[in-house]
Amino acid sequence: MASETTPPEEYASRLKQWFGWFDGSLIALILGSVAIVVAGGLIQVSVGTYSMSIVEAWNTVFNSDMLFNLQTWEAFLFGGEIPEMGEKSLIVWNIRLPRVLVAILVGMNLAVSGAIFQAVTRNELASPYILGVSSGAGLVILLSLTVVGGLAGILPLLAAVGGAAAFLLVYLIAWQGGTNPVRLVLAGVIVGTVLSSVQTGLFFFADSLGVVQSAIAWMTGSLTGTGWEQVRMALPWTVLSMVLALAGSRQLNVLLLGERTAKSLGMSVEKVRFALSGVAVLAAAASIAVAGIVGFVGLIVPHMVRNIVGSDYKRLVVGCVFAGPALVVAADVGARLSMQLLFGSPTQIPVGVLTGLIGGPYFLYLMRKQQQLGDI
Repeated sequence: MASETTPPEEYASRLKQWFGWFDGSLIALILGSVAIVVAGGLIQVSVGTYSMSIVEAWNTVFNSDMLFNLQTWEAFLFGGEIPEMGEKSLIVWNIRLPRVLVAILVGMNLAVSGAIFQAVTRNELASPYILGVSSGAGLVILLSLTVVGGLAGILPLLAAVGGAAAFLLVYLIAWQGGTNPVRLVLAGVIVGTVLSSVQTGLFFFADSLGVVQSAIAWMTGSLTGTGWEQVRMALPWTVLSMVLALAGSRQLNVLLLGERTAKSLGMSVEKVRFALSGVAVLAAAASIAVAGIVGFVGLIVPHMVRNIVGSDYKRLVVGCVFAGPALVVAADVGARLSMQLLFGSPTQIPVGVLTGLIGGPYFLYLMRKQQQLGDI
């Protein structure tokens, strides 16, 4: 009589099939990224008018009475009444920690969005910023701030519509019986430049200095003043985008093989391309809706992760989910403390300015390093 138990060799084969892609380089990337996020987060919650040591910040953040209090989490995530808590806990959990969480969500969204765009266009220079998606989403956000108003609850959806429209326009401009990496990048630069000019023109329609300042924050990308409202706004769209990106990793790998190969494998290339582009637009829009236009994250992170874990998109997407937050959290710490450390000024630089200062030289590094820059 044959045994009904599964042999150990078959168990090992199944485990390798399910988790074989989870190799040492990816684990090292995840652990390093988590360490950066934790260290940067503790620095963020420990500095301010009410300063505390790193140890005090650690004890406050990881206080079991807060971590496992369902009533507190319900208030934070669903907007209920916040229960009474000590002064340190109130400052850390209600004011400072949300900024770190928003930075994490922004990093995830922009990194994964850039990775998807790079596969869809087969161009390692593609990103939400370069392909005009950020400009389109930012334009709709500015319109809602300066002209319409009162639309804060649906900003991610509005940003998604604007980003999708901009990306479609880029595709139409680049299309000549098909597209290639150079035309897509050039079309993205053209659309982004035009939309950025329109954004600047919208300042003339602002009716108050507060609206102008808010609009400038959106254009430069800033996490100053973000709170649990922004976490609640971005979290569901982030989770949806990450799940869809990971589910589409196989299709992204096939797209990298080229249209002819993908079609020979039975893929409807145009349908898959636009569906995955929609995921990338949604991810970028969720970021822009809460933090404005934070440039170069979608370009830098996928390229760095690809150099570490390879081009398999299952590993690449997971790596971006962790490396993106590490970059944005670290950049936000630098943006918040750089002026104070250098000049003793409490002024905070928008995080988008610092990511731009990092991204520009890195873009130049890519250009100088690779002879044929563009195609993956």
